[in-house]
Amino acid sequence: MPIELRHLRYFIAVANELHFSRAAERLGISQPPLSQQIRQLEDTIGTPLLCRSNRRVELTEAGRAFVTEARAILRHSEHAVELARRVARGEAGELRIGFTASTPLSRHIPRTISAFRRERPDVHLQLEELPTLQQIDALLGRRLHLGIMRPAVLPPTLEAQALFSDPLVAVMPSEHAHLRQLDRAYRLPLNALADEPFVVFSHGAGTGIRDQVVALCVAAGFNPRISQEAAEPSTIIGLVAAGMGVSVLPASYEHIHIEGVSYVPLQDPGAESGIRMVRRRDDHSPLVDAFARLLLAEARR
Repeated sequence: MPIELRHLRYFIAVANELHFSRAAERLGISQPPLSQQIRQLEDTIGTPLLCRSNRRVELTEAGRAFVTEARAILRHSEHAVELARRVARGEAGELRIGFTASTPLSRHIPRTISAFRRERPDVHLQLEELPTLQQIDALLGRRLHLGIMRPAVLPPTLEAQALFSDPLVAVMPSEHAHLRQLDRAYRLPLNALADEPFVVFSHGAGTGIRDQVVALCVAAGFNPRISQEAAEPSTIIGLVAAGMGVSVLPASYEHIHIEGVSYVPLQDPGAESGIRMVRRRDDHSPLVDAFARLLLAEARR
């Protein structure tokens, strides 16, 4: 016969009272069923746990060892129940969030993370920097609960909500001839760069910026002449500083300060990159809901 939690509760009550009648009264049952349950427990274990006499009840050596472990088991079971309830209420657990390289540079994401940690200090927040396409794979594989990413084609099991837009800017060597002709308020038409070599994200970088930049160039009347590719935005900016070409990147990368590089606003329609929050349609976790609610509120401020 397997040992159940009720056996442990009954035995602990008897061990605490060292009296069957008082233990039965405390448990809200009659004495005969209590005595029967203790006998079943001893039979299952294969050794007496109590010494019984007409005058007193005492724990055997085995009983003293068993009651210590039984109390620990009950404490753990109660903790497990309470933890499950807190997780169900979104007060505890783990939340895994992916983000692209530039999103922490925006003011919305750090503020959301700070607010969430203040509101739910017992939730373990695991943040992972991943390109957009890798985030999609991680969401599908349930390795992420929520992704903060650039626009991309999503499978039907995922849903997206727009957060905010990040303007695209031309990244140019500071000594470029175009810059010497511009004042600070000027917005550059993309076709002014039609004859320039471009430094872009490599296909393997998993970001949608490359495709968007190419599409913008085509809309502006030219196909970009790609001279260099790189996986990291800092590398792209460094290559621009070295005179290897120009690039187009989200304005949030202006926080990367590399000498000899200037960031110039573009005037072309659609020269912006949206940031979206993506989650699984079947994920109704209260933790995901809570973080999503804070993030949407912050993005609309």
